[in-house]
Amino acid sequence: MLSCHIKNVRNGYPFLIEVVKVSEHEADFDPDFLKHIFPRINWPAFLQGAQSLGCREGLPEEASESMLEDEGFLKRFHHALLEVFLEEGSLVCPETGRKFPVTKGIPNMLLNEDEC
Repeated sequence: MLSCHIKNVRNGYPFLIEVVKVSEHEADFDPDFLKHIFPRINWPAFLQGAQSLGCREGLPEEASESMLEDEGFLKRFHHALLEVFLEEGSLVCPETGRKFPVTKGIPNMLLNEDEC
């Protein structure tokens, strides 16, 4: 679900995010989890999403594993990754512009018959 799966789409990642409503919910802070997940994060795509959701503040343009020793960085990373949610809006294919609606936090990724 991380990329557009319309047939013949070559540049379907990352989705662009159109926000109508964002919510925030507190999550337990677990530095070990953040250190474990960090190497799997595509940082530029993460920043793009954080910017769209309004939680980019304080996150550096480039990040390295050495930053995982900084509790301030970990808390900002934790907030953007685990506490901010797209409630209403759309995920947009960067190649085709096709919008996949998000309602109550759930994206509808169903394709039209001609897109399969």
